[in-house]
Amino acid sequence: MHHMERRTLVTMTAIVRNQWYVAAYGREVSRELFSRTICGEPILFWRTEGGEVTAMSDRCVHRRFPLSQSPSRLVDDTVVCGYHGFTYGADGVCVAVPGQKRVPRTARLTSYSVVEQDSFVWVWIADPERPGTADPSTIPRARWLDSPDWDAVSGVEHIDCNYGLLVDNLLDLSHETYLHGGYIGTPEVAETPITTEVDDDAGIVYVSRHMDDAQCPPFYSKSTGVQGRITRWQDIEYTPPCLYLLHSRIAPVGAALPADDGTDTEAFHTEIVYAITPETEHSTHDFWCVARDFARGDDEVSTFLAENNRTVVMQDVVALDVLQKALDAEKAGYQELSINIDAGGLAARRILAAMAAPAPVPVS
Repeated sequence: MHHMERRTLVTMTAIVRNQWYVAAYGREVSRELFSRTICGEPILFWRTEGGEVTAMSDRCVHRRFPLSQSPSRLVDDTVVCGYHGFTYGADGVCVAVPGQKRVPRTARLTSYSVVEQDSFVWVWIADPERPGTADPSTIPRARWLDSPDWDAVSGVEHIDCNYGLLVDNLLDLSHETYLHGGYIGTPEVAETPITTEVDDDAGIVYVSRHMDDAQCPPFYSKSTGVQGRITRWQDIEYTPPCLYLLHSRIAPVGAALPADDGTDTEAFHTEIVYAITPETEHSTHDFWCVARDFARGDDEVSTFLAENNRTVVMQDVVALDVLQKALDAEKAGYQELSINIDAGGLAARRILAAMAAPAPVPVS
């Protein structure tokens, strides 16, 4: 087998624009004013009386007061700034200002395209240098999260690191053996080689690790009831920059393989979804979800998986916070070493760098 060793400079992964990002779960957005910074842009979210999610800049055009901050408030389907009373409709256009009848023509907030899909609220982050179309059909899907055939648990954590470090982390699961031992990690994860494929046309990175005979970690033994050795498949599908899917298959050793038509009755399946959303160049929103096709309706299993997966995510959060601080303190020109396990992460970095590259200067 070809062994790859490569040295690369440690660099910050630039934010990709003209992209859809997950800004929130649908459950987070209500008739309360809700703010989250996405790709450096503070965005205000709320639901109209008709239930639609709306998104606009979280800064009043007048003196930049955050509209999410009390005493700003919703009145019917308008936002009233709590500082001077500038009032905005659901489209971000100012409809009233204090002390005069005429509303300045430029009194409008940046309005964002929003799509609510697969339990997520997606927002389009435009690139002013390179106008693009907010086409909802380009949003990658995670249908398991609100499917009647799957049960899902989910949460969101904040990480003080560049989002590229989370991409690296998720595309190299060998770290499970060491960082997540006793939860999802077993020796076989680090010992089993990976295969990596890149679909450059679709812009998707695939990383697979199939373990024929492995320990069953507590995350799965306690949720499925499987005792003894297992076959464990980890098939990653990453759509840069925003969505990571881990198709996970667990079955007792000796269980039948999936049939040609895709049915797989002797295995347990989890679809583990991460939406990776830059808050700033130095901080990241980590949306995590675990959907399952077993123990349906079992609240104890749901609680166990939610608590267990959040523990695993927080182990990543702590490690990546530490790693970012260490990288920030590195001397200029330090080179990192990469090996076979890094093939997926390096492919993702290459795609992300191309996506974030400046627009070509037109030849006059």
